[in-house]
Order: sequence, then C-alpha cells, then structure tokens
Amino acid sequence: MAEPSKVIHVRNVGHEIAESDLLQLFQPFGVIAKLVMLRAKNQALLQMQDVPSAVNALQFYSNVQPSIRGRNVYIQFSSHQELTIMDQSPQARGDEPNRILLVTIHHMLYPITVEVLHQVFSPHGFVEKIVTFQKSAGFQALIQYQSHQSAISARNSLQGRNIYDGCCQLDIQFSNLDELQVNYNNERSRDFTNPSLPSEQKGKSSHPGYGDPSIYPHAVGFAQLGNTAAIAAAFGGGLPPGISGTNERCTVLVSNLNADRIDEDKLFNLFSIYGNIIRIKLLRNKPDHALVQMGDGFQAELAVHFLKGAMLFGKRLEVNFSKHPNITTGADTHEYSNSNLNRFNRNAAKNYRYCCSPTKMIHISTLPQDVTEEELVNHLEEHGTIASTKLFEMNGKQQALVLFENEEQATEALVCKHATSLGGSTIRISFSQLQTI
Repeated sequence: MAEPSKVIHVRNVGHEIAESDLLQLFQPFGVIAKLVMLRAKNQALLQMQDVPSAVNALQFYSNVQPSIRGRNVYIQFSSHQELTIMDQSPQARGDEPNRILLVTIHHMLYPITVEVLHQVFSPHGFVEKIVTFQKSAGFQALIQYQSHQSAISARNSLQGRNIYDGCCQLDIQFSNLDELQVNYNNERSRDFTNPSLPSEQKGKSSHPGYGDPSIYPHAVGFAQLGNTAAIAAAFGGGLPPGISGTNERCTVLVSNLNADRIDEDKLFNLFSIYGNIIRIKLLRNKPDHALVQMGDGFQAELAVHFLKGAMLFGKRLEVNFSKHPNITTGADTHEYSNSNLNRFNRNAAKNYRYCCSPTKMIHISTLPQDVTEEELVNHLEEHGTIASTKLFEMNGKQQALVLFENEEQATEALVCKHATSLGGSTIRISFSQLQTI
C-alpha cells in the first residue's frame, strides 16, 4: 500500500457515477477538500481535509467493498500528497485567481438562496454580485467580489466546507468570466451595487416546495422542511424501494409485543432510528399493543416499512398505521417531543441514510476514548452471542461495530442499551448495514 496521503485514488468510476455519489461515499469520514473526476480514465482523485480522515476511510473500506450504483469501486492512497489541479468546467479556470468564483453545492438538502450565499461569502470581502443557476453538475452560483484578494481568501477558507451541518458542501473554483451581468434582484440573482433593479415577474420558484426561503435564515430540523424532494436527496435522489413519501399518518400501531419485557423507553430506542418520537402509549386493555406517534408521516412510513415483521424478545412485531391521527396526552402516555435523545433534531440527513431493517451488526458511537473491547462485550453480551467486535476512531471520536449471531439479538441490544452509560459516556446505538467487520 502506498504511503498514507490526504489524497485518495478511486478506480472503476463509471460514467454513471456522479461527483455527489463519491462525496456520499467519503463524507462520513470527514471534510472533503477537493474532488477531481478523471472521466477519460474512469478514475477520480479525492482530497480529504487531513491524513487521519483518509486513513479512516481506507481502513473502513478495506473491510467492506465500496460500491456505487451497483458498481464496485477500488480505492487506495494516491502518490500525490496534495491536489493542485481542479476539475475544469466551461465556466471555470481552476487555480488561476479571479475575483469571480464558480461555486458548486453538493448534497444540497436545504434551500440555498442569494441571502444564504451572501451570509457565507461576505465576511471575506465586499460581494458585488451573485447569480445562481441549476446545471447538470448541480446547484451552482457565480459570486463576484470587488477584489481578487477577497475571492482568494474566500476560496482558501471555504473550499470543502459545509454550509449546514453534514450537507450543502462548497466546491469552489475561479471563474473565467470578467464581469457578471445581473438583470434582476431576487432570490436567484442580486446586484449589491445596484439595489434599484426590478425583481422580475414572479415566476415559478427555483426550489418548488420549500416555500419562502426567508424563513430559513439558519439550518432547521430536516423534517420541518416537510418536503419529500429534500428528504429524497438523503437517499441519493430517490426513495428506498417500497417508500412512497406521500403518507401523512403520523401514528403507528405496534402489536404482538412481549408485554413482560417491553416498555415505552425501549420502544422509543427502536422507533427513534426512523424519526423523532412525539409520544408513546402502551394500551392497558391490550398489553401487547402500543401506539407510537412519529414526527411526521414520512418518518412513520419508514418505521412501518423497516420494522414490520422484526423479531424482538421472542415475538414477531406487527407494525401498521393507526386509525388515530395522534395520541391524546394523558396519565398513561409518555412524552418524548422535547427529549434530547431524539436523533433527527441534528444531522437529520445522515440519520435518514442510516435507516434500514434490523441487522446483525450494531454501530456504537459517543464511546469513552479509553474503552476496551472487553468492556464493550461485558456491557452487551447478556443480549446474545457476540461473533466479533471492532473499535475504531472517526473524526477523533471512539466508535465500535459489534456483530451478533442474529438480528433479534442485535435488536434487543439496541433497545436495551441505547442511551445507557458506559464508562461515564451516554452511548448511541444504531443498526449498521455492513455485512462483516
């Protein structure tokens, strides 16, 4: 293997593989500073922010074959320690400084308007003009500064950064244009030197379904956008097979529970993998039944789809939409709407991507830095036979994969041990889609 480098060489990159696919493959390991697609060779070069991020990625994919759109890709350290050549496009000239920047936004899960871009880029100098547009490469913007130095400063500081946590990554090149022509001041273009320009006839919004962009001055909870297209972006532009994205029923009826072993918190731990939980009610007259009210209809649909038929405590769960639109607050309901254990209040897009049916493998994060595999096994082994474990570090934080003998044992470990304390840290558990460690 070549000497570790920030730059990763990817082979067998077919024409159907987009930049966003590669970003999705490597984003869990850290910030991606640069990406160059070598289309003629079916290859790509990708530069992480630092060497440890690249090492984590290669270690991870040495155990699981990375695949994009059904095609296996092969990765190794590049002989380059730094990428200096930027991918060229008709409006870009790569590294030759210019006061106009061409900005491509990858993995855009939230609406990006002129106002948002101005907030991001104006700290580096006076922004004269901004024009946004949609191209095959994705959402792009041209940003004209008053000076070359401001543009250079902005590119150096912002390249590879995310506007919002976990998404909307900036890919910045110098444009080959000399002056931007702005005809209208609206959400898609703005001339800050000429505020008297007309706003043009109100046409179709460039982002249908988001509503008024001014209500999103900062990143908001993902589900609050209430936009199926935005949620679909978390799944690479589509939805998982069997998910319509159109369900509006938020309450789920769970039956065939093991009444002796289940409680509201255990149900919360299981259902919160698929969305935020508002409240849960165990039915007194039917002790093996419960109602779970999810944050919205899409999250409820994910829970029904992925948990129907799952095994827990020796019982096969029945999970269906309830006829009740919500759960009435009462003495026998447990409230979770303000729980800080709800997973989708932050990093929502990442959590949507992790949604799957129960697997044999669990992923554990927020572990204490000095935890040992022995302590991990001691904490979990009461729930079943542990076939293997692996501790690893990602972005400086200790994490683990634990493989059980079957899905039911892994599910029991998750519902019983998610949000429990280990070595003074509250651990977080989810299912992993990896097949082997």
